[in-house]
Amino acid sequence: MEFGHIIGTLGDVVDLIGVVAIVVGVSFALIDAGVRLIKRNGAVYERFRRVLGRAILVGLELLVAADIVRTVAVTPTLESVAVLGIIVLIRTFLSWSLQLEVSGRWPWQRARREPTPTPDPAGL
Repeated sequence: MEFGHIIGTLGDVVDLIGVVAIVVGVSFALIDAGVRLIKRNGAVYERFRRVLGRAILVGLELLVAADIVRTVAVTPTLESVAVLGIIVLIRTFLSWSLQLEVSGRWPWQRARREPTPTPDPAGL
């Protein structure tokens, strides 16, 4: 087997894993939301969006990784690298937007911490 063929196949496998991650995540989010609706647990919609967003984020990251592997190892032409750059920019923007939706902050911002209550010296 030729090296380029192996890397191309590896890129296809990572692509497939990315799609499976999205499909499994969507399925899990739908089932979880259905169970929560039946049990009448609160915040069904917010949890559904958070779980769905995380699944899409993981899938997008895997799809970007597959594109990088294929472009760099299989077809390293200036045109393919430019196309890869555009794809990565679009998917990165989507990932950042989803990250903002899921967590309420940009990826480079620190997580918000709730202030911890200080112990009462009188023990009350």
